[in-house]
Amino acid sequence: MTDLLLTNGKIHTFDSARPRAHAIAFAAGRVVAFDDEAIAARTARTETIDLRGRSVIPGIVDHHIHFTAYAMSRARVQLDGARSLEEAVARVAARVATARPGEWIFGHGWNHLDWTIPEFPTKAPLDAIAPNNPVVLDRKDGHSTWLNSAALRAIHLTRDTPDPAGGKIERDANGEPTGLLRENAMNLLGNQRGFNAENISDEALREAIHHAHQLGITGIHNVEGAAALRAFQRLRARNELTLRVLHTLPAENLERALAIGLRGDFGDEFLRIGGVKIFADGSLGSQTAWMLEPFVGSRDNCGIPTTPLAEIERLARAAADAGMMVCTHAIGDRANREVLNVYEKLRREGLTAPLRIEHAQHLHPDDVPRFATLNVIASMQPIHATSDYKMADDLLGARARYAYAFKSLLNSGARLVFGSDCPVETLDPWAGIHAAVTRERANGEPRGGWYPQEKLSVEQAIGAYIGAPLREGSWGDALVLSHDIFAIPPREILATRVEQTIVGGKIV
Repeated sequence: MTDLLLTNGKIHTFDSARPRAHAIAFAAGRVVAFDDEAIAARTARTETIDLRGRSVIPGIVDHHIHFTAYAMSRARVQLDGARSLEEAVARVAARVATARPGEWIFGHGWNHLDWTIPEFPTKAPLDAIAPNNPVVLDRKDGHSTWLNSAALRAIHLTRDTPDPAGGKIERDANGEPTGLLRENAMNLLGNQRGFNAENISDEALREAIHHAHQLGITGIHNVEGAAALRAFQRLRARNELTLRVLHTLPAENLERALAIGLRGDFGDEFLRIGGVKIFADGSLGSQTAWMLEPFVGSRDNCGIPTTPLAEIERLARAAADAGMMVCTHAIGDRANREVLNVYEKLRREGLTAPLRIEHAQHLHPDDVPRFATLNVIASMQPIHATSDYKMADDLLGARARYAYAFKSLLNSGARLVFGSDCPVETLDPWAGIHAAVTRERANGEPRGGWYPQEKLSVEQAIGAYIGAPLREGSWGDALVLSHDIFAIPPREILATRVEQTIVGGKIV
């Protein structure tokens, strides 16, 4: 029996065998028929929606997201968009005014490069407004954290605390910690990071999933830890999980997972273990991306390699040997090259597991064709290109030509998959599609697009977001859109709304 029928529409299947249809039928969670066959399968119990010419596309998958961190970030001090140090501190002060004595204050989203004076902050202004409440504020990229003195005292971090491997404690001229922690130094906070998924409520998780569905997201590739996996399992056990979750294990959990016999793709259609997440370097904004040459304005800062290459190779080989997808974070051109070198070894050894580079942000042109040659997926976030373009120009100069090189990678034969990196950036996939197609911000800057030769077509951009084409037997995940996104001017993509999100043949 057909459960749901959509008729009189412009259905873009993304299946080369049947790219267009006017009707589609769903039953038992799957696509069962198209066009006249779909209409003929209708029964008295079938829910029928007359699309009246509206467009339908497959459901969107966010291929790189920190979902429970996003769900919990909604309750943190939001520092996105602050245009000065003073504005950021004022937002924190407003939270401190309502806090209990000694209560930890958590925030997220500051970006010193957006401030009137673009300098990294120190503990002093936070000490002035919060002498007794520990304050922990994550930079927008999640690769630096800004603390006050109360937080430093609480974690027993002093001038005698050594820099951990792959991390840096910023210090002043006298050797005292300034309040800024980079990369692995952030681990010194332990559980005091403000988004420990052990504390997430089912209600908060359900609300975040509902918001994702409103934006057309039907699936995610979640790059978080065990606590997040447990949270999703609670919903799945009650049959309340309506978001398809492919979960990647943190590198530090890989050996235990393999020891109990776990292999890739363990799980069901709503919750699966997909692979392992490894870090090769930091981020551009924190100037910890691992580069072949120093950042502009620096003699010797080429970033921070956060995991030894021998360890990346060991982890990647162990995961690939177990059929797990290997997802390695690499931002800088040196990090991307070194990870590609590791992947080349694995391919020569005959390992065929999926290999991805997360972000693949800044590439040397010699390394662009290697993605296709080695069958390495470029897992990228288009919104980073428009959000970061000024910073990339300032820190990389002419090297920014191969930053966020979507079209160059696609033309070389590489496979692209897109996501948001939320809560680093907005959850909204339409902002990402707009960025990939226009290479402009919402306000039209830079006019004509930043390195416009890297623009994608609407079909190419959406193709990197969808989980799978709509074809008979595929999961019944689809979106009904307010606009025909393939017919409108690219700048109007941001006005597109999702009118129905369908997961497993049901409107969610």
